[in-house]
Amino acid sequence: MDRVLTPILGDGAHRRSVAFTVAIIALSAKMAGADGVVTASEERAFWRHFEVPPGEEAHVERLFRLAQQDVAGYDIYARRIADLFAGDPATLEDVLEVLFMVASADGTLHEAELFYLARVSEIFGLPDSVFARIRAAYVMGAPPDPYTVLGADPSMSDEELKRHHRRLVMEHHPDRVIARGVPPEFVRIATDRLAAINVAWDRISKERGL
Repeated sequence: MDRVLTPILGDGAHRRSVAFTVAIIALSAKMAGADGVVTASEERAFWRHFEVPPGEEAHVERLFRLAQQDVAGYDIYARRIADLFAGDPATLEDVLEVLFMVASADGTLHEAELFYLARVSEIFGLPDSVFARIRAAYVMGAPPDPYTVLGADPSMSDEELKRHHRRLVMEHHPDRVIARGVPPEFVRIATDRLAAINVAWDRISKERGL
């Protein structure tokens, strides 16, 4: 499937970009089909979060259609992304969140989709706390637990929580994401994530009287 997108990004110096683009499209497509049904809302979620160069829509759509035919092989693409961004967990978190967006676009996170997402997170080498934090933002129902959103333990002291919050703000600030050179859609994700982090922090700080 890599050949499908080569015309978009070229060869040589762009090979890493091609590998990432192919892998994220394939993962998203296979994610959409993890529950056995690819809905129109899931497809729209994919197109909404990825900017495709004008005139290249057909290449991307072809790859998406090929990948969504079968969930098998998703682990290969997950490992490819993990290798490309080894030592860059923030970008791997961004990718996982994109997959959550696609999975939840139809209003429901199915058990098969959660299994898929958990397995991808495991391949990425992300801590369970990160998976729980992202999952909490997309599970329908009650507002997410603020400690889960922050990936923090309620037993942490006030000072520990303050340091933890400051670290999260630094890691997920859009300016830092831009500096990593990731696609524009990931900057939007980081902006939303930072807002959720700050809302959770506000709840905790009020509860603790900080």
